[in-house]
Amino acid sequence: MPRVLIAGGGLAGLSAAAALGTAGFDVDLFEARSFLGGRATSYTLPSAEGAEVIDNCQHVLLACFTNLLNLYDRLGVRDRIRFFREFRFVEPGGRVSLLRSGSLPAPLHFLGSFAGLHFLGARDKIAVARGLRAIEREHGRRGDLDRITMLDWLREKRQTPRAIGRFWQQVLVSAINEDLDRMAAGHGFQVFWQGFLARPDACQMGLAAVPLGELYAARGLANTSLHMKAPVECFAVEGGRVVGAVAEGERHAADFYVCALPFERVPAAAPALGVDVSAFEHSPITGIHLWFDRPVMDVPHATLLDRTMQWAFNKSEGRYIQLVVSASRGLVPMSREEIIELALGELREFFPAAREARLVKAHVVKEVRATFSARPGLEALRPAARTAIPNLFLAGDWTRTGWPATMEGAVRSGYLAAEAVAEAAGRPERFLLCDN
Repeated sequence: MPRVLIAGGGLAGLSAAAALGTAGFDVDLFEARSFLGGRATSYTLPSAEGAEVIDNCQHVLLACFTNLLNLYDRLGVRDRIRFFREFRFVEPGGRVSLLRSGSLPAPLHFLGSFAGLHFLGARDKIAVARGLRAIEREHGRRGDLDRITMLDWLREKRQTPRAIGRFWQQVLVSAINEDLDRMAAGHGFQVFWQGFLARPDACQMGLAAVPLGELYAARGLANTSLHMKAPVECFAVEGGRVVGAVAEGERHAADFYVCALPFERVPAAAPALGVDVSAFEHSPITGIHLWFDRPVMDVPHATLLDRTMQWAFNKSEGRYIQLVVSASRGLVPMSREEIIELALGELREFFPAAREARLVKAHVVKEVRATFSARPGLEALRPAARTAIPNLFLAGDWTRTGWPATMEGAVRSGYLAAEAVAEAAGRPERFLLCDN
């Protein structure tokens, strides 16, 4: 059987390995770290109170993440995803609004709960409804969405400042990890069309019921040999083809190669490709982990309005809370102590029980290179899976997946690379699932 070498054990490399291994290819997967999952994984945090397994950042999926859920099926872990039907918006002071799908057909399924949202006024709701109708009309028809920002588009549609700040921004910055004035409008359309308008159940939010690292079980990777702590340094090219990949000072040979590395590593690993990544930038995510001496939160999750902290997740009986800030450039230069103080102060505004609780320990994770910045003009520069070297293929959420930098986008890239490998091997097969 043809042998495939995959560089990178994040979701892109994992999905390529899962697809190709199931199709009968022999796969060697090389990963620089001692664990799989890339930027969507977990690790052990040692402390005086005992070791704690934490996610590097809370990762959220939606029911419309068709290919990610397919990967979980392949790995046999889909039953470890817990879905929620409602979004809980909390204002400073604690007032709660619930947004949930109702019995009406799409795109009217949110109508009942949307009308009852407390955090938006009548003018704001009318503006949002007008914006959603415009997305429905313009999706797939308007040609300039990659050239303008989402904020440009929202202003064009006469959205109120409160609608922008409390609805559009709250949803999109978390979903795409970029600010509205830096985000291509096409990505905003993608989120609202696939996640909110296309079908009633698409917006159900999925959270892993176990640490993320437990989702990447090697038992689900058929015909795959794992090489951990073995970063691929470069691909050796001779006569216009890759003849080996160098890892740990040794050359490893295969018939086909998949480079599933972050975009900043590709020019050094595969200079023969001539891939220009100079237009790509990173956008950071910050996760703040807080442990208290008593429960401070009695709901599974909440999106927090009008403050720096954007989401709160109840990780363990209300005593362990993870706060998440997407596009967190303002937090990057701040010290650990400053971030914890800010997080505590804001958490107490939303959950009164936190005011009396004692903080036992805290941990801050700054993912400075969390995703690529989905800015206008970048879509045309995202490379396809096939390259100018016939036996070398690209994967990664930054490649041309049709999606922004999400877990779904990463898996789509892996499946697209696997399809390209299968075709090059004369054994064409379809792995990518269409959006529902």
